Amino acid sequence: MLKQPQAAAHRGIVMTAVFIATFMTSVEVTIVTTALPSIISALHGLAAQSWIMSAYLLTTAITTPIYGKLADAWGRRRIFQWGVIVFTLGSLLSGLAPTMGLLIIARALQGIGAGAVMPLTFTIIADYYDFTQRAKVLALNNTAWGLSALVGPLIGGFLVDQLSWHWVFFVNVPLGILVAILIQVGYHEKTSAHPSLAIDWQGIGWLSAGLIALLLSVQTLVRMPLIAASLLVVAVVSMILFWRTEKRSKDPLIAPRMFANRTFSIQIATAMILSGVLIGYQVYFPIWLQSLYRLGATEAGFVVTSSSVMWLTSSFFVGPILARFVPKRVSLIIITVLLAAYASLLAAGLRFPVWTFYLIAMINGTGMGIVISMNTVLAQQLAPQDMVGSATSILTLGRSLGQTIMTGIYGAALNLVIRWTRGDISFAHINEVISANGSRVKPTTAMAQVILNSLHGVFLIVVVMLLIAWWLNWRDPQQSVVKG
Repeated sequence: MLKQPQAAAHRGIVMTAVFIATFMTSVEVTIVTTALPSIISALHGLAAQSWIMSAYLLTTAITTPIYGKLADAWGRRRIFQWGVIVFTLGSLLSGLAPTMGLLIIARALQGIGAGAVMPLTFTIIADYYDFTQRAKVLALNNTAWGLSALVGPLIGGFLVDQLSWHWVFFVNVPLGILVAILIQVGYHEKTSAHPSLAIDWQGIGWLSAGLIALLLSVQTLVRMPLIAASLLVVAVVSMILFWRTEKRSKDPLIAPRMFANRTFSIQIATAMILSGVLIGYQVYFPIWLQSLYRLGATEAGFVVTSSSVMWLTSSFFVGPILARFVPKRVSLIIITVLLAAYASLLAAGLRFPVWTFYLIAMINGTGMGIVISMNTVLAQQLAPQDMVGSATSILTLGRSLGQTIMTGIYGAALNLVIRWTRGDISFAHINEVISANGSRVKPTTAMAQVILNSLHGVFLIVVVMLLIAWWLNWRDPQQSVVKG
């Protein structure tokens, strides 16, 4: 059984390592997207370009719950160090990759490391701080995530312009080495043997099969719908068999008894749904502003920045909110406000005020910063003490799946509505308008209406998801303030 780490003396060193690790893994996404055009050009890999991100997300998703289980049994330090080393090695090999195929393999290796690092940053915070302090520390750690969102594209652009695309991967190598040294020096924990632990290979197999099939289904949704449907069936069957296996296993990978607490289950589901909403805003607000309002990429990108700033600010209020209010009521109020904000987009015409998008982005960041931070704190508090690592990894997995799955669904919705409503306008011409920066390619009124209809389709899905999140939280049986 895992015991608390040796506290105070080295806490500052460990929290510094956690902050850098959070920045390192979160900036990986924003910095790489900036370099994608250069990578595709250098490695001649247009056909396989989506796998640069998908390979990373896929291995991260598969390994996250495995590491959570191992961290609860064998200790955080060992698993965290393994993740940092593998992530750093993957970063180095990605920068050295001479072909697209080898780059994709190296990115998959990076994801295997990130699957340990990402959830364990939250778990280590839970080990060092009690319930009353945890929300504040999580808010401080969120500044690393916010910093990556703000500076990642700038760093990526600078490295590509001044050096080469290889350096967007190399930049994480010294950071990874620094984190490994800080954890080695500062993080000490006492663990006792876990003699009853048996690796749940059958559970790992079914979970891996289910997640691989699900994520491949999302990837092929638009281009090969029949194959996507077949993969979805495989994913559903695999997940059913996984759950049955977990119920029989002596040491399950994901213990079903965690989900006996309905409030815990609702925290996981809410985080997954809101993460799916978040990716819709992050991707399609800039597209809306660039394609219909002809704003430049930088100006449109500020809509994402404003949300990130509000997320960071609002997350500092989570501790006081949890101390005074029932979480269910807070979530219901915030989701209602988010619903009203996003529903307004369904009635938006071609002359919808630009400032409204920035207002909705700020509302989005404020609400998400409170609710998703609450989800994290509550999931850790409501899980059995010996399963905090597993609980955190499950929440991290849910957030990753929410973003990955909804990316595919939004893309499919956008493409389908365009094809259904474009009439005589060529799809290639519409694609050129959506892809263009600033005012180089101006849409006709008819073309703009087609694009607007497709964006309405995307945000109709967002509204439906928020309705589901509202209903889930309304069903939450927790009627009192959660105490530490």
